[in-house]
Amino acid sequence: MFDGVCNLCSGYVRFVTAVDRQGLIRFAAMQSPFGRLLCEANGVDPFDPATFLFFDKGRVLEGTDAIAAMLTRLPRPWRWLRFLVVIPRPLRDGVYRWTARHRYRLLGKRQTCMIPPPATRARFLEVAPPAE
Repeated sequence: MFDGVCNLCSGYVRFVTAVDRQGLIRFAAMQSPFGRLLCEANGVDPFDPATFLFFDKGRVLEGTDAIAAMLTRLPRPWRWLRFLVVIPRPLRDGVYRWTARHRYRLLGKRQTCMIPPPATRARFLEVAPPAE
C-alpha cells in the first residue's frame, strides 16, 4: 500500500517494479477503493497516511519494518539494504517519520494518483481514481 499522490512514494514503487523483475511485489494505492478499505482496517488514514503498509505472510508491517521486508524480496544488491534494520529502531523510525511528514515538501505531490504503465499494470491490485 502506498500513497499514490506522493512523488517520493510513487518513485519508490517505480524503482521496485524496475528491479523486481520476477514481479514478486504487488501494489495498491491507498487512495483506491481497495486501498482505502485495507488502510482503514489497519488504522491508517488513506488520505493523510503517515506510513505505508506491506503485507508479508499474513503480517501487516509498516514503516522501516515494511521497507526491510520489501527489500528481502528484491534481487542483489538491493536485498542487502535490509540490513539497515541493525540501526536502532528509535533512530531509523525517527528518520522514517520525519521523511513521511515532509515527503510532499521534499519531492512534491501529484494532483492525481500514479497510473502504472501498461507493462507493469498487472502488478497493481487496483488502479486508483483521482485523489479527492
